[in-house]
Amino acid sequence: MDSHNMVLAAVVLFYFRLGYPASMKNLSLDLALIVFMLAVLANVAYCAAYVPDVLVQSSGYQTAWRKYRWVVFAVGLPFAAILARFFAMSMFLPASN
Repeated sequence: MDSHNMVLAAVVLFYFRLGYPASMKNLSLDLALIVFMLAVLANVAYCAAYVPDVLVQSSGYQTAWRKYRWVVFAVGLPFAAILARFFAMSMFLPASN
């Protein structure tokens, strides 16, 4: 499991634990399928970064890109974690009035 998936799994598990034991009541096959679908979509979005990566590496900006491409990961990972947080909160935390 790569660092991207570990961070997103940690976010989901944190909110599952935060909502425990009420989060246990929400567990179902449908919820498991939704979590699986969201995990697949997160990995598709992660892999989508390879398209511009390959294009830029085959251009004249290859040297500069290799030096700073970590910035894409450093911006994308917190963005993905924030999205995972919102989904996990809606799945596992009780609704506030």
